[in-house]
Amino acid sequence: SLVIRSFIQKYNGSLFNVLARIQTDYVAEKLKTLYPDVLLEIVAMSTIGDKILDTALSKIGEKSLFTKELENALERNEVDLVVHSLKDLPTTLPNGFTIGAVLQRESPHDAVVLHPKNSGLTLDTLPDGSVIGTSSLRRAAQLKKKFPHLEFKDIRGNLNTRLKKLDEKEDYAAIILAAAGLKRMGWEARVSQVLGPEDCMYAVGQGALAVEVRARDCDILGMVSTLHHSETVLRCIAERAFLRRLEGGCSVPVAVNTEVKDSVLSLTGAVYSLDGADSLKEAMETSVDSGNKVEESADIQHVGVTAHNVPQCAQVAAEKLGVDLADLLLSKGAMEILTTARKLNDAR
Repeated sequence: SLVIRSFIQKYNGSLFNVLARIQTDYVAEKLKTLYPDVLLEIVAMSTIGDKILDTALSKIGEKSLFTKELENALERNEVDLVVHSLKDLPTTLPNGFTIGAVLQRESPHDAVVLHPKNSGLTLDTLPDGSVIGTSSLRRAAQLKKKFPHLEFKDIRGNLNTRLKKLDEKEDYAAIILAAAGLKRMGWEARVSQVLGPEDCMYAVGQGALAVEVRARDCDILGMVSTLHHSETVLRCIAERAFLRRLEGGCSVPVAVNTEVKDSVLSLTGAVYSLDGADSLKEAMETSVDSGNKVEESADIQHVGVTAHNVPQCAQVAAEKLGVDLADLLLSKGAMEILTTARKLNDAR
């Protein structure tokens, strides 16, 4: 039987990121159900991004800090697939790699977790000057403008660490986390408020799991491609194309909101200054209806995604939508806002 080696993050000899383990196990169980004869072995390793916990995400570099060691292991054939949170994957992958599966998305929205002493309150009703913890410039930029009576402060660490910092100290009145991660950890009861797009649009790829593989491994690529969720694939291709065109990453505030309804893919995208005072926001839509058109399977990547079982014409339309929306924002001055945000963040 075929042995597929996957990875789980490890730190100082012990399991470090429980959420990464849960996500990897989830994908492994899906594959075992579909391919019962395949033996899946989980390998422990760690990343630079997981070890640097005293510096804001926006200050430690690009997203590759969370993926480089894992891709090195893929390149050396030490593992055959890597499970990521899609929002951690850069929009341009190294040569030889591809996203072979994008699974059905959990809620992509952000959630408010209150300090126990603030039970029953919301961001609106928290006292003036309350400190909110978030590692995301995107969240802070949007929420500063929406809730000017609040203060925002960096908080790092995995979910366990951040919740412990919230509960055991008086430093934060609340923290903002991805709703999907809290659900996967079984901590939905801690969610006090889910932030809709009117309050805080989400990060590109947020809530979706991705399986990265070697592009040349046709058998493994074909195997994991059965996990693709068509609607999620199209939404995330549009989002990633939008971000890549804007040359965005962890160090600039970029946010999106997508929806597929009646074969129409809609994308709302925005860029923000660090304080949220300056912003540009636009929306576009496109048809992703492939009709009865039959297409041959093709190893064509769209912003790093290879999806054999999703019509190519729909993927092309989704990628074009992201590029076109980014071009619209760029024509209105988005690059000036992002360049200023990047410089101010670097100077902090």
